[in-house]
Amino acid sequence: MTFPSLDLACELAERARLKGADAADVVCVGSTSLGVSVRNGVTEELERSETTDLGLRVFIGKQSAIVSTSTLDTARFDALVEQALAMAQVLPADANAGLPEAVPLIGRLTDNQLDLVDTAEPDAAQLLDRARRTEDAARAIQGVSNSAGASATWGRSSVALASSAGVAGYYARTRHSVSMSALAGEGTGMQRDWDFHSTVHLSDLEDGAVIGAQAGRNAVARLKPTQPRTGVMPAVYAPRVANGLLGHLSGAINGIAIARGTSFLKEKMGQRVFPSGIRVIDDPRRVRGLRSKPFDGEGIAGQPLELVADGVLQDWLLDCRSARQLGLTTNGRASRGTSSPPSPGASNLYFAAGDISPEALIADIAEGVYLTEMMGSAVNGITGDYSRGASGFMIRNGQLAEPIAEFTVAGNLLDMFGRLQVASDLTFRFGSDSPTIRIDGMSIAGN
Repeated sequence: MTFPSLDLACELAERARLKGADAADVVCVGSTSLGVSVRNGVTEELERSETTDLGLRVFIGKQSAIVSTSTLDTARFDALVEQALAMAQVLPADANAGLPEAVPLIGRLTDNQLDLVDTAEPDAAQLLDRARRTEDAARAIQGVSNSAGASATWGRSSVALASSAGVAGYYARTRHSVSMSALAGEGTGMQRDWDFHSTVHLSDLEDGAVIGAQAGRNAVARLKPTQPRTGVMPAVYAPRVANGLLGHLSGAINGIAIARGTSFLKEKMGQRVFPSGIRVIDDPRRVRGLRSKPFDGEGIAGQPLELVADGVLQDWLLDCRSARQLGLTTNGRASRGTSSPPSPGASNLYFAAGDISPEALIADIAEGVYLTEMMGSAVNGITGDYSRGASGFMIRNGQLAEPIAEFTVAGNLLDMFGRLQVASDLTFRFGSDSPTIRIDGMSIAGN
């Protein structure tokens, strides 16, 4: 099998070396997507796009520059290289810049062992049918008053990476998704809610009717909300918002933030941050994972990484540059685009499931809040101070009760992590995933 984008990347990296670059790497990203949306049975959007971008990074000593183009004409490669070299010569040196050194590079890698490509490619008619069935199911739920739209999409993307260090890697990924946003009630009492599912393979995608009906039920359940009282009480995060806590964690253990000293976890390596038993894992090699990839943005083979083991922080998210700043070795977490340098990032990040069901997790809560929607964000990455708007349901005597809205949940992330409990209901739906989470002692600002 031939891989034209990889051949182009290899050729451009070699031309850069021959024209005077001490080192160079090239990334080529291509994508094709088809998406439709309907509202009240009428097609609102039908869009197909195809893009290909090429990015070249060159090094002259510790000076570097990046140029990108969407024109894949080899006749223009020499001019692209000359432009990059000229830019690098006038930019300041960076002592931590450079390609990977003394780490296991992928060499040449073009096989797909992660099952990331689905041969099923729906056409516009099939996607429209899926979107309409999704919306019909939502509108059939008693209490749903209107539709905010249903959508169905398909996409295929590919990444080719080549460097003067001997990297020549290629992989592709497909994606299918369906979503619904439903409205219930009338006028100022109207409520909106949603459901969504996305998978690599069409065979794993939930039926649109299931997604639509759930979105409709979610919206109806939110009708006539009240405000909780102001006070301190347990907060339980539904899985669809609990993964936001993973986002705060990944930002705090990002190697760039640690090197700059701008993280509230900067002194916590090797220390207990979560209760015993809590595990946080980043796995770029999960089969059919939404964010899986066989290698990172610098050509390093990705491996599963237990970032938190038994509550103890084990590792930072590192690319080569941040690792050098910290005197460490990259752990293959580099992400990049065609016009920017690599930076650390997570892949399939998740809290490992606990041993207790969601029902048992809330059974002893006399009064608390169950969070299903988070709005805004006032999170300070340096101090860990946390404050977000929310809506959801009251928990009374261990059971979900009346809907609530227009309140704020606040605390400090370090304290919150230390009290965090996880349920057993982990499913992989978003790329960053969590089971139901309970955190006691949260400050609730309501009425």
